[in-house]
Amino acid sequence: MNPGGNWRAVLASTIGNVLEWYDFVLFGFLSIIIAKQYFPSDTPYAAMLLTTATFGAGFVVRPLGGVLLGLYADRHGRRAGLSLVILMMTVAAAIIALTPNFRQIGIAAPILILVARLLQGISAGGEFGTATAMLVEYAPKGRTTLYGSWQMFAQAAGALLAIAMGAMLSNLFSEAARDAWAWRIPFLFGLLIGPVGWYIRRRMPETAAFEKLGRAPKVPLRRVLAEYPRELFIATALSSAINVMSYVIITYLPIYAVGSLGLPLGLPFTVLLASVLLRLATVPLFGILADRIGQRKVMGVALLGFLLAVYPGYWWIIHAPSMTSVLTVELVFAILMAATSSPIPTASADLFPTEVRATGLAISYNIGASLFGGFSPFILTWLLHTTGDKLMPAHYSAAFFALGLAGVVMLRPAPQEVA
Repeated sequence: MNPGGNWRAVLASTIGNVLEWYDFVLFGFLSIIIAKQYFPSDTPYAAMLLTTATFGAGFVVRPLGGVLLGLYADRHGRRAGLSLVILMMTVAAAIIALTPNFRQIGIAAPILILVARLLQGISAGGEFGTATAMLVEYAPKGRTTLYGSWQMFAQAAGALLAIAMGAMLSNLFSEAARDAWAWRIPFLFGLLIGPVGWYIRRRMPETAAFEKLGRAPKVPLRRVLAEYPRELFIATALSSAINVMSYVIITYLPIYAVGSLGLPLGLPFTVLLASVLLRLATVPLFGILADRIGQRKVMGVALLGFLLAVYPGYWWIIHAPSMTSVLTVELVFAILMAATSSPIPTASADLFPTEVRATGLAISYNIGASLFGGFSPFILTWLLHTTGDKLMPAHYSAAFFALGLAGVVMLRPAPQEVA
C-alpha cells in the first residue's frame, strides 16, 4: 500500500470518530438546555438526572452494538463495517437535531431523543474497534502506534468541535434564543460530516491483512470470550481509564463547574477549548514517542502522573474556582490524557489476531465506555447530590486510573520493545 493510500485510510478511519465524539460531547455540554426542552420537571435536579440518564442510555447498548458490528467487520471487512456505522450515526444525529420539544409533541419528544441515543450507542459501539483495526492494519512497520493514535486525535477533534460550538452558543446568543432554537445549530452542523464520511469510506480499499484471510471465518463470540480472557481484561482496563478521563474530565466538567462551583456557563467552554487544542496537538507526538521508546513506558508514566495530579488539581479548583485554576488544571490534564490515550488503540489492537480484532476491540472498549465512561455523569450527579463531597470526581477518576495502570503492568512488551 502506498503512503498516499495509508493516509487516506487515516482519514476514512477517523472521520466517523469525529462525528461520534462531536455528538456525544455536545449532548453532554448542552444537557442543561436539553433538560429544559425534553425533560420538564418540578425540580432542576430531577430534570438533570433524567437528561444525564438519557446521555448514558446510549452506552447501555454500546456493547451489543460493538459485538454485532465487530463481528460484521471481522466477517465482511473493515470498509463495509465503517460504512454501516457512519450511516447509522447520521440518522441518529438527524433525529436529535430535528425532534420538536416536549411542549410541542408531548411524551413523544423524550422518547425520540432516547431512541436517537440508543441508535448512536449501537453505531458508536462498532466505530472504535473497526476503525482502529483499519488504522493498525494500514500502518507501515515501526509506525503502528502513531497510526493508532489518530483514533484518539479524532476523538479530540470531535470534542474540540463540540466545545467550539458550545462557546459559540454561549457568546453569540441570548439565553432565551439558546433555549428556544439556537441549541439545534451545532447538531445540524454535525449532519454535514455523515455524508462526507460515508463517501470516503465506501471508496477505501480493504486492508491487506484482512484480505490475506481470504474468506473470513465466522468466529463465534463464545470463542473470542473463551480464548482471549486475559487480552479482553487488559484492553477493558485501558478503555475504562481513558473513558473516565474523557467523560469525567472533559464532558462532565462543565456540568460540575456550573452546577457545583457556581462558575458562569461560558467559562468552562473557553477553558476546555484551550485544553483540547493542546491534547489535539500532542496526541500524535506521544504516538511517535511510543513507537520509539515503547507503549508501556509512555502509558505507565502518564497514568502515574494522573494519580499524583488528580487530587491536587480538583482541590485547587474547588477551593479557588476561577479561570486561572481551571485552565491550569485542565492543561496539565490534557497533556496526561494525550500521553495515556495515544498508545492505547495500537496496544489494544495488538492483543488480538486479525480474524477477531474488530470484535475483541469492540467488546473491551465498549465495556469500558458503557459501564465506566458513559454513565459517569449520571453516577457523579447522584453521588454529589447524596454525599455532598465535591472531591467525588477525583475519587472516581483515581480508581479507574489505578485500574488502567494494572492493565499496563499486565501488557506484554510490543515487538519493538523487546528488539
